[in-house]
Amino acid sequence: MAAGAQLSVTDMRRAARHPVDFPVIGEHRRLGDLHMHIVNVSAQGFMTSGEIGLTKGERVTIRLPRIGRIEAHLIWALDDRCGFQFERILRLEDFLQMIDTMQPNPRLRRAR
Repeated sequence: MAAGAQLSVTDMRRAARHPVDFPVIGEHRRLGDLHMHIVNVSAQGFMTSGEIGLTKGERVTIRLPRIGRIEAHLIWALDDRCGFQFERILRLEDFLQMIDTMQPNPRLRRAR
């Protein structure tokens, strides 16, 4: 059996990222609740800031506005930053509404 996450969505690291300042509680099967701080998000994943104690390939489930519960896989970790990829790509309409909730300052939102 292959080690690590077997992701169904392609690696799209060039996707538009939206800066946010959004705390969430991630659910991990071994560690339980993890306090995470999302600093940017795209339709394919998000980046956190702060130590969370996970290794590449581990999974967490988070709850996002408009999206609800979604699983994400740790793709990379560097210093106190971590990049996660969602288990599925988010629908554009849901993603835009989520950004409006997570980043209420319209000046900080990317042009649509």
